[in-house]
Amino acid sequence: MSRTRLTAAAVSAALVLAATSAASAATVTASPQAKTVAPVANADCGFTKSVPADDFKGIPVFDPAKAAKPYQATLHTSQGNVTFQALTAAAPCTTFSFRFLSEHHYYNGTHCHRLTTKGIFVLQCGDPTGTGSGGPGYSFNDENLTGATYPAGTVAMANAGPNTNGSQFFFVWQDTKLPPAYTPFGRITAGLDVLQKIAAAGEDDQNAPGDGYPTLPVDIHSVRIANH
Repeated sequence: MSRTRLTAAAVSAALVLAATSAASAATVTASPQAKTVAPVANADCGFTKSVPADDFKGIPVFDPAKAAKPYQATLHTSQGNVTFQALTAAAPCTTFSFRFLSEHHYYNGTHCHRLTTKGIFVLQCGDPTGTGSGGPGYSFNDENLTGATYPAGTVAMANAGPNTNGSQFFFVWQDTKLPPAYTPFGRITAGLDVLQKIAAAGEDDQNAPGDGYPTLPVDIHSVRIANH
């Protein structure tokens, strides 16, 4: 796949993870993790039409019964498989959206466009345009933020500000300090070594030192959802 340079505007619009380390001023859009959760039946997802609408698959209609079903997601990538357990109880709207996009093959043929190796340690994926500014044509609310932390193995949403979640997400490949502003919605159960291999190969610094396109191309071939 072609490598697209992320303009400053695209980076800020797509994902902005404020690096808390003095070693890096890099920003990335990601999401948090642990909060007190209301019952799935009362989830207020706020699914709303928005732009951009890249490879539009429709807008999810929240189904409490389906949202409550635990599942694992396995991303089959060009560098190996990564599997995570979806936090359906803690982040029902986010996991419902991820399942919706995966079942509509939204992520198939996309690539992970951003790797950070200084200050914050994430691999960002989920943009069909590969620019960092793409989205699915809808946005939805944050959740699971109270007390959120981002240890290695966290899967969280990238965003462009509060309640602007879409399709972009990130994997945390090494313990990372971030403000609780990025919805954590999964825990990696297999494939952390794959992410660490990708990180060890580095990136091209196209955004800033320690922040760019991964040297090892990470193409997502498919996403398999397995109910549990």
